[in-house]
Amino acid sequence: MRQSISSLSQREQYTPGKWDEFLWWLGTAEKELLVQCVVDRNRYRIIGTTVLATWSFATLAWTYFWSTITSNWFLSVLLGLFMGFIILTIDRALIKGINKFNKNRITPLLLRGLLAVTLGTFMAQPAILFMFDKEIKLQASLDNEVRKRTKQQELDSLYNPQKQVLNTQRAQLQNQLDLKYSEVSKAREEYIAETDGSGGTGKIGIKTIALAKKAEYEKLDNEYKNLFSALQPNITSIDSSLAGINAIIKKENDVFGGFLNNGFLTRIEALNNLVKKNTALQWRYFLIVIILMLIELMPVLAKTLLPAGTYDEKVRLTEEMEKEVAESNQLKEKQLKEMYNQLAREKDEAFIRHFFALTEAERNEKMKNRLEKWTSDHEESFDGFWTQFKKDMLTKQES
Repeated sequence: MRQSISSLSQREQYTPGKWDEFLWWLGTAEKELLVQCVVDRNRYRIIGTTVLATWSFATLAWTYFWSTITSNWFLSVLLGLFMGFIILTIDRALIKGINKFNKNRITPLLLRGLLAVTLGTFMAQPAILFMFDKEIKLQASLDNEVRKRTKQQELDSLYNPQKQVLNTQRAQLQNQLDLKYSEVSKAREEYIAETDGSGGTGKIGIKTIALAKKAEYEKLDNEYKNLFSALQPNITSIDSSLAGINAIIKKENDVFGGFLNNGFLTRIEALNNLVKKNTALQWRYFLIVIILMLIELMPVLAKTLLPAGTYDEKVRLTEEMEKEVAESNQLKEKQLKEMYNQLAREKDEAFIRHFFALTEAERNEKMKNRLEKWTSDHEESFDGFWTQFKKDMLTKQES
């Protein structure tokens, strides 16, 4: 249980409000000491406000970041609060280590500066994505079209050799049919011209020459039909193969198109493309990054720049007093334990001495009885008697 820090002298009665207590907690101040410091109360309100601003901004930025990844707003808010709490914890830990008595004041500032550069640069991107949402969506759609064309070129380079081979084979087969068909068509025209008198001999009707041309036409027509029957399955197979390749290309394009989205990375790439193309956006982008870095640095800057007051002195004196009291209590505890051990040793020694004194006569009597028994019994040797006697009569060392 946390012990409250209080002063024995009650020269001032001040009760802070819940909001002030909350701001002081954000500023890592001890309420029990701060209520006694009139000037420092407002300083720590300012520090707590900067921590609150950074915490709120971090929560909003992370919430928007997660919203670009998932469509579940409840999850986005939950993760945003979690990440904001982490930023709050880091801020409180860093500003707690900054005081006028700390010799390493620059270390937390450098550490927070490095963290601010990292987080500020990262969180500047969601902020800019939010501010330039329409422009970025337009650029993202253009970038997606470029990706589609690039994907189409890759598929063409992959499948075009196969298609060229199939198209060449089909063209060769179709040329054979076209040549044969042109021969049939020419023979049919000559036959018709011979029968109507518009060509050939100029005689109307079916004569010998007309019959010969008819036979030639029918012959060529049968050859064309036979050639068509022989080549058409191959042409159909080639057309089927080409259709299959086109279907594969279309399927891969559809799958690739399904992966295209307006997610965080897509928007970031669109933002980078906009920054490269738009000079006005470049300056605003870097300006926003700097502003956000200052927002990240606000708690540490406020704690570092604001002058130290009586609160820091009270903290130092209180810590020194607690150390002295702890050392004094520890020393007293040690002395009491040493005294206890010393008295216990003295009493134990007296008890043992008294025990041996009371048992001395009985031990001597028992020794005489054992000697008389050994004297009357001449079978046991002296060494054997001494060994057994030591075992029964002498004491052992404590282990």
